[in-house]
Amino acid sequence: MDQIKAIAIPSVSSVSHAAGAHPAGAVPGGGFMNQLEQAISKANNIQLEANQATEALMTGQTQNIHQTMVALQEADVSFQLMMQIRNKLLSAYEEIQRMQI
Repeated sequence: MDQIKAIAIPSVSSVSHAAGAHPAGAVPGGGFMNQLEQAISKANNIQLEANQATEALMTGQTQNIHQTMVALQEADVSFQLMMQIRNKLLSAYEEIQRMQI
């Protein structure tokens, strides 16, 4: 945990390929749902690492408050990102529901 871990966000081109550039069932990497699951899993892992760093600081296992604060900020940013993604998905779903066929 000495390094700041980057959250990998799929590029627009990889999402567009997953959205329809390949025939059904032939999407490399599993498509949008797989990317979303991986992003949620990574955000969860970052949260767990921040909890471990906080616990280590509180129990005296480490004295590195800087590393703990970085882990907490990283967890906060990943959580905010996941909330924004959820909000966008929810608004897209609601917009689709309002469409008249």
